[in-house]
Amino acid sequence: MRRTIPHTTVALAALTLVLAGCGSQTDSGKGGDSSSVSPTPSDSASASASQGRCTTRTELHAADSGSTVCLAVGSTVRISLDGTKKRPWKPVAASGSVLEAVNSGFVLLPGDANAAYKAVSQGKTRLESTRPLCAAQTGRVSCLGIQEWWVTVEVK
Repeated sequence: MRRTIPHTTVALAALTLVLAGCGSQTDSGKGGDSSSVSPTPSDSASASASQGRCTTRTELHAADSGSTVCLAVGSTVRISLDGTKKRPWKPVAASGSVLEAVNSGFVLLPGDANAAYKAVSQGKTRLESTRPLCAAQTGRVSCLGIQEWWVTVEVK
């Protein structure tokens, strides 16, 4: 005789595993198999952004997500997001016409996203990228979450 398990029980168990697995991960920003939902308010970059201040950093990484960067017209900001082959970053995109894409060099590792933008006019814009929160594994339960990365850029 074969035992059967109701579909609702299986669905509930799968949902519990997904939520438990994805919600407990942390990220070093180095792009390994761990991930981050977003930086905590104790991070200096996000703390300064939440207080209305902005940093003048011209090199941004995964840990800078949620921060605000101030640039002068003519200056360049470089973005380097370290990903993995199983959890690749999408290309970094800028909205509006405040920034202009410039040559960022070569991407050497699969999954990384590198970009560079020159500030061409005064204003405010946002740089964005995403990647899978969990690596997909064939035949296993996996989450469909997305890790977002964004930085607000103010050009003065």
